[in-house]
Amino acid sequence: MSTTELLFTPVNLGALHLKNRVVMAPLTRMRSIADDVPNPLSITYYSQRASAGLIITEATQISPHGKGYPATPGIYSPAQTAAWKEIVAAVHAKGGLMVSQLWHVGRISHTSHHPEHGVPLAPSAIAPEGETFTADWKTMPYEIPKAMTAAEIVVLLQDFKLAAQNAKAAGFDGIEIHSANGYLLDQFLQDGTNRRTDAYGGSIENRCRLLVEVLDTVGTVFPFNRIGLRLSPYGTFNDMSDSDPIALFTAVMQRLNTYGLAYLHMIEPRSTSAGGNDQASEDMPITAALFRKSFTGGFISAGGYTQALAETALEDGLADAIAFGRLYISNPDLVARFAQHADLNPYNRATFYGGGAEGYTDYSTL
Repeated sequence: MSTTELLFTPVNLGALHLKNRVVMAPLTRMRSIADDVPNPLSITYYSQRASAGLIITEATQISPHGKGYPATPGIYSPAQTAAWKEIVAAVHAKGGLMVSQLWHVGRISHTSHHPEHGVPLAPSAIAPEGETFTADWKTMPYEIPKAMTAAEIVVLLQDFKLAAQNAKAAGFDGIEIHSANGYLLDQFLQDGTNRRTDAYGGSIENRCRLLVEVLDTVGTVFPFNRIGLRLSPYGTFNDMSDSDPIALFTAVMQRLNTYGLAYLHMIEPRSTSAGGNDQASEDMPITAALFRKSFTGGFISAGGYTQALAETALEDGLADAIAFGRLYISNPDLVARFAQHADLNPYNRATFYGGGAEGYTDYSTL
């Protein structure tokens, strides 16, 4: 079988039955309306891309305190859930499959996004380098976050459960837990950001504890074979680092193997940051090659893939499906274009974040 045939063949990831192996990656677009409700345009945006084997929603905050950027959607209120229900129905009407990516940004935030809750939360009171967006789209240096208390971790788990319940009520086919790209769960995993001395810090086992508790919590809402997880070993986005990523993420995957998850979604660090540099770095490790054999379930690989790279990864057994990000922004019919080896629409980076229909729902199809 040729690699081209593999990309367009069905695959089962747990209980998720994908009609092809082309996945729409989670893409932050910052177009939500008041109260973090998804924009009505999102109905068109997502349903245009329903030919994907699987759509993973943009990262969606589980609570007001989990928000880190202006105009990102939530899934913690009835209004948000109702809006997502319309989006999912439109995708299903076109034969698509869709999961909700549940997100808490942790320290990658600013008080202006949640003034009633105060400064951002994190495993430890360590501010990341760089600047962040405020609620009014200005940039400011990151604040020193508040190290989470045991009581706040209990609330966090309740927030994850509510978000999973809302995702189920909205009709999603499953959920993906965002534990990548330097956001809260990733911050707990990596020792560059986790300096705790309690049961959630120190050893690898302790640093994995919160992730395990989150999975146990959402597993009371969705069966584990409808739950995916995203990780980003070697990712430096949002000022992340770990002293021994091979040991850490191998241990994480060994723990995940006990759950029977739908899939593990791993990000290749080809670019210098998520959504940033388009140029691959040759000295970056290939995480699929390093970690694929450590995980026994379905495996989605993401990060700077072209069609040719995707086909090679599938042929080599490094992944079961491939997630595409920027290419899906500008090519709603990406599956058809790949199948016909047609030219791809170029994307307009200036319209990635914020705005309306331009650069969102107005890209042409074949």
